[in-house]
Amino acid sequence: MNFNTDRNVVLVVDDVPENLAVLHDALDESGYTVLVANNGATALQRAAEAQPDIILLDAVMPGMDGFETCRHLKASLATRHIPVVFMTGLTEAEHVVAAFAAGGNDYVTKPLRTSEVLARITSHLQTARLMDQARSALDAFGNAVIAMTPRDGKIVWQTPLARTLMQGYAVDTELTAWLAATQLAHSQGQSHPPLTLQRASRRLIFSAAEFSENEQWMIVLREESDGAQIEKLMASFKLTQRESEVLNWVIKGKTNRDIGDILGTSPRTVNKHLEHVFVKLGVETRTSAAAVAMGKLRLRTTEAASPVESPAGAPPR
Repeated sequence: MNFNTDRNVVLVVDDVPENLAVLHDALDESGYTVLVANNGATALQRAAEAQPDIILLDAVMPGMDGFETCRHLKASLATRHIPVVFMTGLTEAEHVVAAFAAGGNDYVTKPLRTSEVLARITSHLQTARLMDQARSALDAFGNAVIAMTPRDGKIVWQTPLARTLMQGYAVDTELTAWLAATQLAHSQGQSHPPLTLQRASRRLIFSAAEFSENEQWMIVLREESDGAQIEKLMASFKLTQRESEVLNWVIKGKTNRDIGDILGTSPRTVNKHLEHVFVKLGVETRTSAAAVAMGKLRLRTTEAASPVESPAGAPPR
């Protein structure tokens, strides 16, 4: 089922036909395309097929209630991005907490005031529209970015490149634990190091780019490999391949003896290559060489990831 329309699509879920009728008429008159479901199972099916822009979800229904329905919606990558506004006559604090714990974005209390419902819908659709624009821009520039919710550690959305990079890496456990640790450090005004996952000679690095206490966190991904890093060092400092290989292992804290064993040469030869590296980098120590190299590599990564804007009125090159 595909809805090609300029009208925003609202899925209303309620087991009471009279409630569905009232909301349907009010939303339709306000310019929305309205879908209805009278139980949780039907709601999950409609949401997956129609991809509504927002869901109004009754909290108390027979069988699968609204809380369970919302948990299923947020557990699926296909529907977890859809804002959910609970409709409930239960104003007790524990039910409000349960609504947010299930993944709900907001709630309105019954008896419903259509003006309030419409205002909440408008607000959440504006937020969702901004997020869609951000995702489209990231996709267009080929950035590897995911968005996660800190309260449950779930991936809300991801760009195509991020999805491709994460294939083959076991990210679930490590990523959730790292997000929790990063959130704790952020709440205390401290920084937390990026997460690095290793697969053979390749490394996938996750860095938190944007923080929000209750909403989505933006996580930037980049993949590195020894081969790619050696090529960057060669290009950045006009090093030979062997000099770049030596510098790459110096950055990782290896001694000359370790590097000799890895490269199949003597520590004396490694030291000769390292002397040439010092001259080309304009440094005198291993620590300084590693610091200069790492700074240059980070700069090249940032420049490669940043889109270049043309001056106003100038044609793109």
